[in-house]
Amino acid sequence: MDMDKLVSLCKRKGFIFQSSGIYGGINGCWDFGPLGVELKRNLKNDWWYNFVQIRDNMVGLDASIITHPEVWVASGHVEQFHDILVDCKECRKRFRQDHLETERCPECGGELSEPKAFNSMLRTRLGVSDDTAVETYLRPETCQSIFVDFKDIYSSTRVKIPFGIAQIGKSFRNEVNPRNFIFRSREFEQMEIEFFCREEEEEKWFAQWQEDIWAWYLSLGIKESALRWYEHPKESLAHYSKRTVDVEYEFPFGWGELQGLANRGVYDLTQHSKHSGKDLSFFDPEKNERYMPTVIEPSAGADRTTLAVLCDAYDEDEVNGETRVVMHLAPKLAPIKAAILPLVKKDGLAELAENLEKKLRKKFITYYDHAGAIGRRYRRQDEIGTPYCVCVDFETKENGTVTVRDRDSMEQVRIPMDDLAGYIGTRVSFERD
Repeated sequence: MDMDKLVSLCKRKGFIFQSSGIYGGINGCWDFGPLGVELKRNLKNDWWYNFVQIRDNMVGLDASIITHPEVWVASGHVEQFHDILVDCKECRKRFRQDHLETERCPECGGELSEPKAFNSMLRTRLGVSDDTAVETYLRPETCQSIFVDFKDIYSSTRVKIPFGIAQIGKSFRNEVNPRNFIFRSREFEQMEIEFFCREEEEEKWFAQWQEDIWAWYLSLGIKESALRWYEHPKESLAHYSKRTVDVEYEFPFGWGELQGLANRGVYDLTQHSKHSGKDLSFFDPEKNERYMPTVIEPSAGADRTTLAVLCDAYDEDEVNGETRVVMHLAPKLAPIKAAILPLVKKDGLAELAENLEKKLRKKFITYYDHAGAIGRRYRRQDEIGTPYCVCVDFETKENGTVTVRDRDSMEQVRIPMDDLAGYIGTRVSFERD
């Protein structure tokens, strides 16, 4: 798949735009357009449904983006959240050392400077005047607020270990080289869980989360052949990690991480207890014991997973001698679930189709289109991944039936209008039987 074709389609059809485009854009920041926001929202809703809503040992959180600066001291980010950078002495471009394959500049072949550390957290200031403002950071990850709020959450909800806390939200990193479209950005969205368990059960829960994560990615319609697990070597683990594995997807630009699964041990709760002076251990009244739980962390990138879904869905085939671009999006993720198309605009068919579209819109996202030949309208919907097109024709006026066309097979079935909401609704829902 040609990445340039996908980027062009995303802009042309309203999936994803360069942020501040009329001013020349801002590197590493992207805006999700009318179709993109629906696609990513469907993805996040499906994640929340599968990993939070239907489980009896999960609760949610939506924490602030800006936290007390001591949070990042305790977590180790101020001291250890650094990239090692080098500068080219010739072209003056800057690179992360761990992304280089040679000891020369990859752009011009020039000599590189000595490595230097660069903290990639984005700084901000809070206060009404420069004299009294306090320097802090935009969060580089969503998980620390979960640890900080751990005691308040389990005290207020009365949950018992093992249990998890989930959060979806924005994070920010001052990436040195944002690249590969929305894969590596300075502003991105995470879907993250901190799952608290006893240390003696950590391996069991790690294996269970690994199984559940894999099954979810397959449920998105992503080809299994394009997915793999990557086990981090012990010598390259993050300072907090006892073990980390990543789900990787084979993008057009190579394998890239979609989600990390880490055993963080007791590091985070211990650190925040130490720095805040507050006891964040868990008291088990049934066993009359207090202990610091181990944390298993599934952390997925919403933007990266959206990109993987788009890459995997993009296809080109030939219909009646013409190239057809089609996005084979899983129906539950598709921005528009059904397009309602009158065969012709005259003879009352347009009004009948408009009324049908307004009725269906209350159930799921729909679209009405009467411009151009019916075949061209089908192609426009194929290009944005709409799984079903409904044609209102002269037979509809006679017996109240419509033709439903399937995007992938292009097969058509005739069903009563009254059955349409149920027919499409069951096929585009992310709910399980």
